[in-house]
Amino acid sequence: MNTQTINPVDEAINSRMSKRAYLPKPVPRETLMHLLNLASRAPSGTNTHPWRVYVLQGASREALVQKVCTVHDAIRDNPQLKAEYKEAYDYYPENWVAPYLDRRRENGWGLYGLLGIAKGEKEKMHAQHQRNFKFFDAPVGLMFTVDRVLGRGSLLDYGMFLENLMIAARGHGLHTCPQAAWNDFGKIILPHIGAGPGEMLVCGMALGYADETDPVNRFHTPRVPAEEFSTWLD
Repeated sequence: MNTQTINPVDEAINSRMSKRAYLPKPVPRETLMHLLNLASRAPSGTNTHPWRVYVLQGASREALVQKVCTVHDAIRDNPQLKAEYKEAYDYYPENWVAPYLDRRRENGWGLYGLLGIAKGEKEKMHAQHQRNFKFFDAPVGLMFTVDRVLGRGSLLDYGMFLENLMIAARGHGLHTCPQAAWNDFGKIILPHIGAGPGEMLVCGMALGYADETDPVNRFHTPRVPAEEFSTWLD
């Protein structure tokens, strides 16, 4: 009999993955506040706490979904419109190179392959991509902003805050999906959430109880082992 105790932090980290289908089960407000308070324990340079979070549920969530999905469809029908919607900072590189391009392709085709979407099936690809803008049916949508006066280091701090939030969610039986897909639509999102003129959209996130019966949630991305990315100096 194995009596070894499973480390709960290890378990939360190892079980965190981007879930892309959720149950309609609501998440209590007190639980969300608890998670945000836990996340705020993340370190930040000189304790600046650069994060600002907008929690969308109910009508506000549905209205944003409708606005962005409408524009997403319009861009499909007229690709020239895409020029009007740009992210505020470069999340991805302008020119992809190996090994990052290879990993990106492995991720994309792995997901589409699981869903039975073949190369060239543009309508199916569009529909799956638009799932982002429905928060994958999660009852809670989160939008994260940062003050534009802050430097690049604050985005590093922000990453630690987001990871704290996702790991804390796992500790309460919840799942998440961090989403850079929203970033192109800051000009729609920021007025909708009431963000100030000095705020920049960092990313969005879906949060809720995962629908484990949906095949999409069987998609697990691989990780490069530490032996490949670490250099030991004695």
